[in-house]
Amino acid sequence: MSYKNYPMVSRVVFGRGSFNQLDEIISPKRLNVNAPFIFLVDDVFKGNSWLTSRIPLAYGDKVLYISANEEPKTSQVDALVEEIILTTKERPSGIIGIGGGTIMDLAKAVSIMLTNDGESKDYQGWDLVKNPAIYHVGIPTISGTGAEVSRTTVLTGPDKKLGINSDHTPFDQVILDPELTKDVPKAQWFYTGMDCYIHCIESLNGTFLNAFSQSYGEKAFQLCKELFLDNNLTAEEAQDKLMMASWHGGMSIAYSQVGVAHAMSYGLSYVLGTKHGIGNCIVFDHLEEFYPEGVKLFKQMKSKHNIELPQNLCADLSDEEFDTMIQVALNLEPLWENAIGKNWKKVITPEKLKELYQNM
Repeated sequence: MSYKNYPMVSRVVFGRGSFNQLDEIISPKRLNVNAPFIFLVDDVFKGNSWLTSRIPLAYGDKVLYISANEEPKTSQVDALVEEIILTTKERPSGIIGIGGGTIMDLAKAVSIMLTNDGESKDYQGWDLVKNPAIYHVGIPTISGTGAEVSRTTVLTGPDKKLGINSDHTPFDQVILDPELTKDVPKAQWFYTGMDCYIHCIESLNGTFLNAFSQSYGEKAFQLCKELFLDNNLTAEEAQDKLMMASWHGGMSIAYSQVGVAHAMSYGLSYVLGTKHGIGNCIVFDHLEEFYPEGVKLFKQMKSKHNIELPQNLCADLSDEEFDTMIQVALNLEPLWENAIGKNWKKVITPEKLKELYQNM
C-alpha cells in the first residue's frame, strides 16, 4: 500500500485584526528591491480604504484589482502572468491573493505559472507541475470554499474545467482574519458556506474516506450545523466559526475527494458560467438519491435562511450543450469513484446525468 505524502499550508495566522500583520509576515520574504510583491485583490474592495489602506506597498509592489464575477479561467491566468513578467524587473518576491475562492485560485495558479513553462491549461489535472511555485499567500475575505487550504486551483480551460492539483499548489502562508468577512452579502454568505457543507457531506459519504478526512469533515459538519441551523451565535462568533469550518472542510478532502455535486456543478459552470457556490447548491438540491440525509438538512438550512435557488437553468439548452456539460462532469473520474465506487461507470451514464441536469 502506497500513501500519498500531502503538503499542507506551512504557516497560518488566525485572529481578528491579524491582517494588520501582513507587512511583518511578508517583509522577510522580499528577495530584493527589484522583486516586487504582487497583490491580487477582489475589485469589490476597490476604493474601500478600510482594507486597501492596510496593504503594505513598498518599492515596485503592485495591486491588481480583479473581478470575481466570473469563475477563474486559464486564459486569465496566462494574461496575468504575461502582464507581471512584462512589467516587473525581476521575478516577483511573492503573490498575495486577497478575496474569495476565485482570487485565491488565481493567486495559486499565477504563482505556479511564473516558474513553469507553457500555458496553464497544460497543467490542469493531477501532479503535472514540475517546478515549485513562487512564494504565495492566501487571505480569504469570505469563508466556505476551502481554497485557502486545498492543493488545487480550479480553472475553466478551453476544453475542460479542472484544477491544477499538485504538491506545489497550496499556499506557503495563510492569514485567517474573520473581520475581513464582515460585509459579505447574505446570499453569498449562504452559497459559499454551503460549499463547505457540501465538502463535508461528499467527503464523509465517499468511498475514499479514512480517519484523517473523517476527523476534519466531522468537525466542519458540526460547525456548519451550528452556523446554519442552530443560528444562536453572535455575528463575530459566526464569522470566526465559518472561517474554521471552511478550513476543516478544505482539509477533509485532502485525503478524500468531493463527489457528485462538485462534478456536476463543474459542468454547469463550464457551459453556463454558474458561480461555484450557487452551482453546488443548485445541483445538491436534486441529489437525494446520493445524499439523502445531507440534502434533507440542506433543504432545512435553505428554508431557515429564506434562500430561493434559481430554477429551470437547463430548460433551454441544446443537445450539444447538454453533451458538453455531461462530458465535463464525466472527466472528473476521482470524484465519481469517491462518490460511487470503482464501478461508478455502470451507475453514472450520460443518460443518467442528462436526466439529472434536466431537473435543474
